[in-house]
Amino acid sequence: MGLASQEAINHFKALMDQVDEPLKRTFKSIVFLYLQNVHQGYVVETLERFLKAREGNVNKAHKMLVDSLQWRLQNGIDDILAKPIIPANFYRGVRDSQLIGVSGYTREGLPVFAIGVGLSTFDKASIHYYVQSHIQINEYRDRVILPAATKKNGRYIGKCVKVLDMSGLKLSALNQIKLLTTISTIDDLNYPEKTITYYIVNVPFVFSACWKVVKPLLQERTKLKVRVLQGSGRDELLKIMDYPSLPHFCQRESSGSSGSGSSGHSDGGCYSLDHPFHQELYNYMKQQSGRCEPIEPAKQGSVHVDVALGKPEEAELCKTLESELKKLRNQKSLSGSLQNMKISD
Repeated sequence: MGLASQEAINHFKALMDQVDEPLKRTFKSIVFLYLQNVHQGYVVETLERFLKAREGNVNKAHKMLVDSLQWRLQNGIDDILAKPIIPANFYRGVRDSQLIGVSGYTREGLPVFAIGVGLSTFDKASIHYYVQSHIQINEYRDRVILPAATKKNGRYIGKCVKVLDMSGLKLSALNQIKLLTTISTIDDLNYPEKTITYYIVNVPFVFSACWKVVKPLLQERTKLKVRVLQGSGRDELLKIMDYPSLPHFCQRESSGSSGSGSSGHSDGGCYSLDHPFHQELYNYMKQQSGRCEPIEPAKQGSVHVDVALGKPEEAELCKTLESELKKLRNQKSLSGSLQNMKISD
């Protein structure tokens, strides 16, 4: 059980029994959704995740979970899958600029999330739509994908693996630090320990330089989850999954995804709204909302979600990364100037 001893679990359970009824209801909706009887849910596994996120400290883990439940109540997270981003053409723009999808499953049955870090532009909608979309994918993962994987494999599956494609990463990524920090904070505070390993592939120089600065600032448990692979990572990933489950940017040894965010789907990549994962997700949300695709564009704004500030060290990490990116940008600018300089007699 690792950091989560049986004594810690029992203490944690006792504390959760004392929370207000609305929090108990939303806690049950997180843990027991799609199960016939409440007592057949995976309470212990959920408490273990929050304990691990707080280094086994029961009081800190309890506060973290209660804060997360409050966040869910205040922002209507339990109902967020009933609020699809419409119309579909607008949602397609979100999908084409926030590259994420499920490419398959590992041999152990864990879903494989592919993320196009380098080619995501986040330029087709406001920050609120991207945050809404990210939370909806998280919720769909936890409520539909992981329970289905658990049922299929006959054992509890509560985590996934993520393959992050860094090809196309530019210094302009500095402009997205606020959005990426917001998404990271949401995951850290409300969806802890849902990813077992982060595989990073197609790494350019920009990432390598930043990683040297950022790595020492990360918590040890986080660093242990990150694996930077050679090239497209194909050979290493084939040790844990079959070829059809590889993200499209790993299925060939040459580095990089094909095309840009809006044009890289011709090879059947899982980013596209036309991919079965996104079609099933979007249809599920429409069913939950009780609406069919509107004939005319509906006037529906994004869901605004409040995000609590992260820990001081997380803010310091972002400042360090921003500073390093600025240095790299200045170096690149200076390098370009020197290359264009002509020396006269």
